[in-house]
Amino acid sequence: MMGTTQSVKACCARAYASDAARYLLGEMFHPGGNALTDELARALDVAAGQIVVDIASGPGTSAHLVAASTGCTVVGIDIVQASAAQSANLHGGVGRVRFVCGDAEALPLTHASVDGVLCECAFCLFPDKRAAAREIARVLRPGARLALSDVTGDPARLPPVLRSLDAHVACLAEALPLDSIAAYLTEAGLTVQRIHRRDDVVVPLLERIGARLRVARLVGGTPLAGASERAEQLLAAAWDAFRAGSIGYGVVIAQR
Repeated sequence: MMGTTQSVKACCARAYASDAARYLLGEMFHPGGNALTDELARALDVAAGQIVVDIASGPGTSAHLVAASTGCTVVGIDIVQASAAQSANLHGGVGRVRFVCGDAEALPLTHASVDGVLCECAFCLFPDKRAAAREIARVLRPGARLALSDVTGDPARLPPVLRSLDAHVACLAEALPLDSIAAYLTEAGLTVQRIHRRDDVVVPLLERIGARLRVARLVGGTPLAGASERAEQLLAAAWDAFRAGSIGYGVVIAQR
């Protein structure tokens, strides 16, 4: 057992708001970086003046990027109030971007009120994925799109170390096959338009994390404190699972 729904959410919230997460992941908390965010923004097919929601917006990097590239107003929603406030301060108050504290399973938005939803590397973290999918469908206007990227996985093939709470926080323990993600969205009333694998973006992320862990081991004094050994174990298991085809990365584009 990983714990109750609320305890799991709280653990994820603390982890992604921490200095350790920023040390390991940088400003972009998902594989593919700006290039993949740009790809997802284009898939939304939105125009200046429309509204896009970035669910689990984290440090806010993607929200600002999408606002700059599309001319849209972007609302970043994150379950951690401190994270949302930090995002606003970090990026200097761009007029078309704002951040709201909220839960993906109960979005603080009215029905059919947005022109696009972005969700990067977060669906696997939502304990109630059906509720999150229903909320995405609820807030999208008819004809509007969801652009989702996420870690993919075969839960039955993951070793115990990748089914722990730490692995859940690392987006591994509840990673699903792309078809399963698409099924949740279809059940919620969305029409899946496109599914494709992007396993190519996993290697650079794992390599970057490995490099930062090596620095932490050699010089010390990093925000990881006593967590380096556990992080190295998870990283080694993630490499093994990736090479075995048990985890990967993918994109789903769906329309209301």
